Amino acid sequence: MEALIASYGDSSSDSDSESPAPRPELKNSEESSSALPPPPLSLLNSPNSFGFLDFSPSAQPSRVRNFPHVEGNYAVHVYIPVYIPPAPRKEMALFLNKLASLVPGLHAVDVDVPLEILCKDEHKLEQVALGREFHISLGRTVPIRVHQIDSLVTMLRQKLQIQRRYWIDFSKWEVFVNDDHTRTFVSIEVIAAGLAEITKQIQAVNEVYKLHNLPEFYKDPRPHISVAWASDDISSSLKQAVEEERRCTVGGSLQKCLFTSKFNGIECRIGSKTHKICKFSE
Repeated sequence: MEALIASYGDSSSDSDSESPAPRPELKNSEESSSALPPPPLSLLNSPNSFGFLDFSPSAQPSRVRNFPHVEGNYAVHVYIPVYIPPAPRKEMALFLNKLASLVPGLHAVDVDVPLEILCKDEHKLEQVALGREFHISLGRTVPIRVHQIDSLVTMLRQKLQIQRRYWIDFSKWEVFVNDDHTRTFVSIEVIAAGLAEITKQIQAVNEVYKLHNLPEFYKDPRPHISVAWASDDISSSLKQAVEEERRCTVGGSLQKCLFTSKFNGIECRIGSKTHKICKFSE
């Protein structure tokens, strides 16, 4: 049996404990498609199953799982892939460069390279730290049993099969901490365009997770991607540094948008295999 692939404990990439910053109330989205029938009881639990565990997911950590490996379990992560366009990477790289000089110990997400090393080469900082795929997490990263995989993927496709393309504005530098306070993340949050659509998709994933006896996502999700991390809870100092640099960058005013990305689909990674979940309607 293939071993459980190391996974998010993301992110969002990504899920994480929220920082206290308030955000606007969400508008009520339309009801999701007709309710799904429950899966067979045998899919909910099995001998030697993990049962209910207290998972501590985090926002886009460097692929560290926060649940123990169990033979026959696979990590599942449902997410929206995101790529940062080349044009805004230069300005974002300058922001990270200044941040790394103020807060030691920051690493680029997933590649596990210290930012202070990448900052020595501007091209590497843009390409390595910001030129890779990021994720907006639509559900917690949790383990499932092998016999649950087909049912989970089928139901996700049923709930999310037809999606319309929309634009996502990544508007705000933010700091998040994972549930067990072992990692702090520098993230870019979605607070305007795309927020309503992503929230509706999270609700659909929650419904499928619930039917499979899996932990649902946070009740008040804050969609984001994370680009850097540091060990332990350094949210206070990191948030102060982010706020200072943001004020310097935008002259004391809030920047409207760091970059915009087009929604291009939903994927579900289970172990080492990636499943395409939705297709588009015009």
